[in-house]
Amino acid sequence: MSLSSRRLRGTAGAAAIGALAVSGMGATAPASAAPLTPGTVVSAQPLDKSLWIPGTTAKAFELTYTTTNSFGHRAASTGTVFIPKGTAPKGGWPVISWAHGTSGLGDACAPSRVGPAEPERDLPYLATWMKQGYAVVASDYVGLGTPGLMPYLDGRTTAHNVVDMVLAGHNFAAEHLPRGQRLARKWVTIGQSQGAGASIYTARYATEFGGKALDYRGAVGTGTPAYIELLLAKLGPQTPTVSSHATAYASYILAALRHVHPELGIDSILTPTGRKYVKLAETACVLPFMDKLAGVSLGDYFTRPLAALPDFLPTAQKYMGMPENGYDKPFFMGHGVNDTDVPFASTAAYVAKLEANRQPVTFKTYLSDHSGTMVQSQADTIPFVQALFADGS
Repeated sequence: MSLSSRRLRGTAGAAAIGALAVSGMGATAPASAAPLTPGTVVSAQPLDKSLWIPGTTAKAFELTYTTTNSFGHRAASTGTVFIPKGTAPKGGWPVISWAHGTSGLGDACAPSRVGPAEPERDLPYLATWMKQGYAVVASDYVGLGTPGLMPYLDGRTTAHNVVDMVLAGHNFAAEHLPRGQRLARKWVTIGQSQGAGASIYTARYATEFGGKALDYRGAVGTGTPAYIELLLAKLGPQTPTVSSHATAYASYILAALRHVHPELGIDSILTPTGRKYVKLAETACVLPFMDKLAGVSLGDYFTRPLAALPDFLPTAQKYMGMPENGYDKPFFMGHGVNDTDVPFASTAAYVAKLEANRQPVTFKTYLSDHSGTMVQSQADTIPFVQALFADGS
């Protein structure tokens, strides 16, 4: 496969990715299309150097690969692979599957196209991990840069995307890179904010979804959203004005839920203001969207409470509720007590449930905010991940 330009693998690959484009919108792929297994690399191209993790990257690529969408169909996702400088140890570079935070739902917001939403925070953070001797793979998530709408906070779907990105990166490196730049089977997932929810959800299903082809070791999440569906169900005309951050996150959830679960009838309780901003949420990237939402009251979105919609809470819980048991490998959660983006109390309640269920969680708090915790936590997460990779290596 040529890497000088994005190209499909022959006629069968072109037909299959065409089918994936259809299934990405919730339709069933034609029976004549050859099914592609999750993690199949459909196309690849070198990643523009302006998007590299600085100071640590030897090579980087953008991949299009197969995964599973919210409708249970095979679909296309894009993502990136960052190979560190130096020569891989025997067996290949251990892998971090990075789950990015909120960037927006529009294709123009995909990190593989424009980089992270907060590069001054994320790029040094990822460079620190690469300096430890890890390759980084990073899914954009299905629907972000590919057909359909990215299902914001859909835990199970995003878990498929995160795991299948590891498979895709491993398959690509094995076929196209020299031995000293290939990827190991062993991997962890690390995420922040939306990505923390993705990583901690992935931790529950990583062994199952990855199968014997991979060796999943554990997870890290900082600023993990949990029990957000309970807060969402309280929204209605009486909701007071909140920060533009919270209004943007709620708008993204409503847009994604409306896409995945049209049977809820979310539009039926939205005002013209609500319909305007939920529609805008489908394309607006997060920072400019927050700017547009300055002074907009979330209560003005609704004619009735969301909870008035039939089956709203059980549907939202199935869509975005975090797993409370079934974890098979250690995972780390960190949260700032001054976090105003993801409520500390909700995450602390989730951790209490995990601990009551005797799940293998390590939880630490930091005297910091949402982004500051991500950076501060590395004093704890770096040795935590080192231990994960050393265990049974």
